[in-house]
Amino acid sequence: MVLSNGERDLLQLIAQSPKPVAMSDYFPVLDPAEPGMDENHPNHEAWAERQMAWYGVSVELWKKGLVRVVAPADGSRPDLVEPTDTGHAALAA
Repeated sequence: MVLSNGERDLLQLIAQSPKPVAMSDYFPVLDPAEPGMDENHPNHEAWAERQMAWYGVSVELWKKGLVRVVAPADGSRPDLVEPTDTGHAALAA
């Protein structure tokens, strides 16, 4: 299975976790804010759009069956996921 760079990067981080994780916890790890970033920073809007794009990447991982939800969102936290066997195989390919 062909993965985009973003899909592979996010899936690798998920697979490294010993327990189910919220995919959104990794968005700032994959695309950190510049030092001093706030709402008035000239690059804030572009950074925020990239952060939102990670949600699309996470949905694609789920649609492709590369992750499964093991604890649905409950209002206090997002879905917690883990890689599937297919997800592990995609990383190994």
